[in-house]
Amino acid sequence: MKTSNVVLIIIAVLFLMGGCSISTSYNSMVNSQEATNSSWADVESNYQRRADLIPNLVSVVQGYAKHESGTLTAVIEARAKATAINIDPSKATPAQLKAFASAQGEISAALGKLMMIKEAYPELKANQNFRDLQSQLEGTENRINVARNRFNDTTKEYNQLIRSFPKNIIANMFGFEKRAYFEADANAKEAPKVKF
Repeated sequence: MKTSNVVLIIIAVLFLMGGCSISTSYNSMVNSQEATNSSWADVESNYQRRADLIPNLVSVVQGYAKHESGTLTAVIEARAKATAINIDPSKATPAQLKAFASAQGEISAALGKLMMIKEAYPELKANQNFRDLQSQLEGTENRINVARNRFNDTTKEYNQLIRSFPKNIIANMFGFEKRAYFEADANAKEAPKVKF
């Protein structure tokens, strides 16, 4: 076999190996990106579940706590504000995620006040519908926390994948960009103050 043929074969093999490596890296980045998108959809789904439960909770409380219209209005307004914010996870900036978290924090604060109403209305506290809704909201809050943590985990994996060498070169070639993390609202650092 001629030396020139051997050189061509070696070049062809190296070219194929490089192409396979790029293809494998690209596919792993796409898979990681989709996992991040899916985990963000889980976050939104759980927030939507909470938003869907709120009208039922407000309706039950309205039947018992006629004098608490300000609190009920605050819950409804916070829900409207939070459901108006839509984020594309592939283009989410830290500022957008912070605004989203802030709006969701307003719902949490308003719901906290709404839940305190039960102390002033013993018949509400004993109402099965109220207790069921309260239990569902508590479960939803736990699901939200799990979904946010999963989103941050998948975002971390994706960011590590596209920033590690040599995959960062391939990521830059194909336009894969670092994703923002979901961060807690600044007010979450302080423990809520409960007043009766």
